[in-house]
Amino acid sequence: MFPVLTTNRLLLREITDEDAKDVFTCFSNNKVTRFYGQESLENIEQAKNIVEFFANSYKEKRGLRWGIELKGSKGLIGTIGFNAWVPKHKRAEIGYEINPNYWRKGYASEAATAVISFGFENIDLTRIGAVVFMKNESSTNLLTKLGFQQEGILRDYMYQNGRANDTYIYSMLKRDFKYK
Repeated sequence: MFPVLTTNRLLLREITDEDAKDVFTCFSNNKVTRFYGQESLENIEQAKNIVEFFANSYKEKRGLRWGIELKGSKGLIGTIGFNAWVPKHKRAEIGYEINPNYWRKGYASEAATAVISFGFENIDLTRIGAVVFMKNESSTNLLTKLGFQQEGILRDYMYQNGRANDTYIYSMLKRDFKYK
């Protein structure tokens, strides 16, 4: 059964086929995808493929992605979760995106805190990493605020619009996490 998480304002739940429209709205927005390492979506079929990818990643224990929904409201404002999940080595990378209509309201921080806590407490992660485009100041600020440490730079690590980009690599270890 897919784990459901709640925070003061958010419901983090499984992403289903019915969410394809909201996934498309988010991933077709250039403001969202410009630091994502993925081109903006052009049609709803691509969004359906992402939903299927998230579901398969969970079934195969390679990833765990939640839809972010405001409590008392239907529809996703973004997604958050773990990619590159390697249970044997107790590590994963966190990733997230929020529809720009909901930026600067603390939702990413609130959702990330719940997901990080779940990772350390429920799926026995020891390390959570994050790979972030160097120009993505919002994400680097969020990770720093959450307690991630910058470990270095991965040169020409991710492609966006046909161009290689350097990224920062961040991590948080279970022993360093401040439970809230």
